[in-house]
Amino acid sequence: MIDGVKIKTLKVWPDQAQGREVLSRPGFLMEVIRDDEALLSRFGQSTFTVTYPGAIKAFHWHRQQDDVWFVADGQALVVLYDQREDSPTFGQTQTIRAGKDDYKVIVIPAGVVHGYKVLGHDPVLLFYHTTRAYNAGNPDEERLPYDDQKINFDWSKY
Repeated sequence: MIDGVKIKTLKVWPDQAQGREVLSRPGFLMEVIRDDEALLSRFGQSTFTVTYPGAIKAFHWHRQQDDVWFVADGQALVVLYDQREDSPTFGQTQTIRAGKDDYKVIVIPAGVVHGYKVLGHDPVLLFYHTTRAYNAGNPDEERLPYDDQKINFDWSKY
């Protein structure tokens, strides 16, 4: 596991019929992020994105902000690469499967390169929370190509 990355497996609470409610298909509830968990050093912004089957959204990284990813639906292969020279996991790659029926929160520290590929036939619905709000005039985002030679990740295996 890459140093500083945190993964929280989410507890799914099935809906229970209460009084006059009619539940033909019970849903569920999950607490994604709480302020008493110490996952974030501070809160900046929440964002929602939809990505369609076969798409690869990679790679990018941030100098200042941490990201917290939650795949709410679909299946994603999240790929992390530690480019922080002062990290004990410098140069390591980590993959994490997340999404429907495998709910988890992934904390991605500043400096860790990240991206994902949509697996299967359903789109990925991804919520991400950051420790800083997006600044269009001075974005904290550095891009790398999905086939960056330093990372050397083979997306075709997935």
